[in-house]
Amino acid sequence: MTTRSKIRFKEITSQQSVLFPSNLSDKIRVNHPVRVVNQVVNSLNIDDILLSYKGGGTSSYHPRVMIKILFYSYLNNTYSCRKIARQLEENIHYMWLSGEATPNFRTINNFRSQKLKGKIHNLFAELVKLMVEMGYVSLDTQYIDGTKIESASNKYTFVWRKSVEGYKEKLDKKVNSILRDIDNTIELDTARLDDEQDFKAIDSKELQEKIKQLNEHIHNLSNQHKKQVKQLEKDALPRLKRYEHQLYVLGARNSYSKTDTDASFMRMKEDHMRNGQLKAAYNVQISTENQIITNFSIHQRPGDTATLERHLEQFKSLYEKQSDTVVADAGYGSEQNYEYTENENMEAYIKYNYFHAEQKKKYKQNPFLSANLYYNAEQDFLVCPVGQKMHCIGTNKRTSELGYESTVHIYQAQNCKGCPMRGGCHKSEGNRKIELNHKLLKYRKQAREKLMSEQGLYHRSKRPIEPEAVFGHIKYNNKFNRFTLRGLDQVEIEFGLVAISHNLRKIAQIILNKQQKSVLFTLFINFFLIPYFFYQKDNNQNLLETNYKKAA
Repeated sequence: MTTRSKIRFKEITSQQSVLFPSNLSDKIRVNHPVRVVNQVVNSLNIDDILLSYKGGGTSSYHPRVMIKILFYSYLNNTYSCRKIARQLEENIHYMWLSGEATPNFRTINNFRSQKLKGKIHNLFAELVKLMVEMGYVSLDTQYIDGTKIESASNKYTFVWRKSVEGYKEKLDKKVNSILRDIDNTIELDTARLDDEQDFKAIDSKELQEKIKQLNEHIHNLSNQHKKQVKQLEKDALPRLKRYEHQLYVLGARNSYSKTDTDASFMRMKEDHMRNGQLKAAYNVQISTENQIITNFSIHQRPGDTATLERHLEQFKSLYEKQSDTVVADAGYGSEQNYEYTENENMEAYIKYNYFHAEQKKKYKQNPFLSANLYYNAEQDFLVCPVGQKMHCIGTNKRTSELGYESTVHIYQAQNCKGCPMRGGCHKSEGNRKIELNHKLLKYRKQAREKLMSEQGLYHRSKRPIEPEAVFGHIKYNNKFNRFTLRGLDQVEIEFGLVAISHNLRKIAQIILNKQQKSVLFTLFINFFLIPYFFYQKDNNQNLLETNYKKAA
């Protein structure tokens, strides 16, 4: 019969009282990220947030504590205020960081949405300045890229400019028709609408005044006209006001969402249907250096071209300086952006649309492309593939959506009739016309020379592993691919916290790597160099003794 050893279990002391309560700090390792968050936030200047408190009433949680809670929550990919409040009661890291304070989810949400409103960029810049002092970034180079992040709004609550303008035009026709019919029947002290005014765009205030005048003479109208006046008042006027409000909200945009009016509809690459659906989203632009975010901006335009100038101006206002170098892809290569970077004395390594196509043999050997035609700058003419001169016949002014004006020169061939190469040259009925923007061509030539230089090749190879890697980390590793707050101001706060948490994660990793290297170096000294030193010393001593005995 076999005997079994006595089984022993560890004692459970959770229900026992202790004389000296345990310290939470003793349960947190020295290199834990929560300590990095605590130390960094204690070093930040938050005077602008402190000034937003009016005083009086009950006591408030200190803003530095609230900032620590939000920073650490976003560092751990916890974006819900309810989940954050639960962590403050259950997680020892949150307890230690907050000093065991337990603000509820409403307090956390109010601080995030109200106290950080308009101040998140300054808070972000304070952290970046701290990283400059630590030597992690220099702010001399910006690698810029953008991505689209889905809004929290419903994707089916869309408003399109083209539809609104179409509906308003139909309503204007209907209203003008009714008013003309009534005016032709009775005499009023108002201007009469003739046939040429059928399609006049009518204003809601104008229509309201017209209805008021008609109601004053309602006894002179027939039953049919009375019904029409009532229809104008109950149906047409509210619809006209709604269309005007929608056009006002649209501004310069082509679309917006009813449940988040600041969000525009954009084509999403990461759509789960994998068919590039249009969804309400924001265009997020970032600047990075050593994969650390140094600037971010939120835009309502889907294209990247129109975002660069405002993005760089924001960088300049945050740090009171501008970077020496800016690197971006072809989405930013416009005349306006090239001119801006030149005026700011920046080295711009910015591609343009046909940069890679120009490097191909097919493009270089195509004699019909305008870029490959010979141009005489002194006499201002082009030479077509058969040797005809194409003289400048005029210029046009082009104005972009942002109000930037460009000058385009138009060149026309003398006689294309009967030309044996016409089939490959152009398909227009008359003589071929070519439009050239000489200023843009000059900027593109400068950009091409920079991009093909040794420094340009270095920046081109580094750009894909800078902002693109950061976006991949944020959207896929941290699962932040949709905003939870609505409105441009709130979205800026939310992504600002995401950017700050990314930089804090970088700081924590750098510190951890340094500590690991220090430990490895210590182990190398203790377990390799020191034994090797004594081993060599013993060998040298033995060798001396042997030589001494031989000599004796």
